[in-house]
Amino acid sequence: MSLRPALALLCCLLPLAGALPARAQTLADIGRAIVPVQDWGGTPADATRARPQVITHITLHHQGEPFAPGTDPRQYLRNLQAWSRTSKGWLDIPYHYIIDLDGRIYAGRDIAYAGDTNTEYDPTGHALIEVVGNFEEVEPNRRQLDAIVDLMALLADRYHVGLDAIRTHRDYSSHTVCPGANLYRHVQEGYFRHGVALRLARERSNQH
Repeated sequence: MSLRPALALLCCLLPLAGALPARAQTLADIGRAIVPVQDWGGTPADATRARPQVITHITLHHQGEPFAPGTDPRQYLRNLQAWSRTSKGWLDIPYHYIIDLDGRIYAGRDIAYAGDTNTEYDPTGHALIEVVGNFEEVEPNRRQLDAIVDLMALLADRYHVGLDAIRTHRDYSSHTVCPGANLYRHVQEGYFRHGVALRLARERSNQH
């Protein structure tokens, strides 16, 4: 669905949005709550090595490894940044945003810079979201699902991304099961696109 049909869908959903339980946070609130790189102990990327991009897609990934309750997400991010730079030779963490078990959103790579991937697709133009955990083995929890919808809605609104451009790693590569069967199922069923449409409709309704 391109942006224009998506906007038409939003108009149809506006009455429904008013009937939904209101969330306290606006999209602006969501943006302000994102934990910046310096707060989790990361360091800025070398801009001279970056590939600039313009966002046209929103693409969902998972960590692909177990993330035990009680794991410090800030330490995980510091480890991921170090591994990405030293072992992979990448500019930075490959993802622009990371969502932890509590649904907290962390900034990763600067979204102005294209991400990286271990598979064959070119992620230039993609806003990359990673959710911690291995969703071949576990289910995403409610806080994570809510955070994915909120973040996708924020990005769709900010960068004018259509609902049809909300996809996953495995939609662009035959060499991965990312974001895992238990998370991909929600994509196949339209959960995120529908949730984003409702979230945007609610946002627009509250602005009038």
